[in-house]
Amino acid sequence: MGSWLNKEFAQVVKRCYKAFMIVHGFVDDKHIKKEKEKARVLRKSPWWKQLLAQGKCHYCQKTFTREDLTMDHITPISRGGRTVKGNVAVACKPCNSEKKYYTPAEMVMLKKEAAVKAFEQG
Repeated sequence: MGSWLNKEFAQVVKRCYKAFMIVHGFVDDKHIKKEKEKARVLRKSPWWKQLLAQGKCHYCQKTFTREDLTMDHITPISRGGRTVKGNVAVACKPCNSEKKYYTPAEMVMLKKEAAVKAFEQG
């Protein structure tokens, strides 16, 4: 009974540790490598190719050629995001570069802060 309890406890600790690391923005290289590989596979899927064919950036809604579009992880891999259909979007290169490793909520806050600063400065 003792070894079963130790295994169960170890699994709980591991899940708690992983949740803590993700919540606080720490992700290990193993997670990043796994998600990047999943992204490579997803880019070859008919679903992704259909999204690219539409040519529209998820963020600015402008139309671009396929060459000017990229796969963006809405919640970045480096922040614990996963490569699943609900967490990837077609983004133009400028929007993807501007977004960096921020979440959409953080981007809204950054834009609001910039607008307030611009207003205050005149």
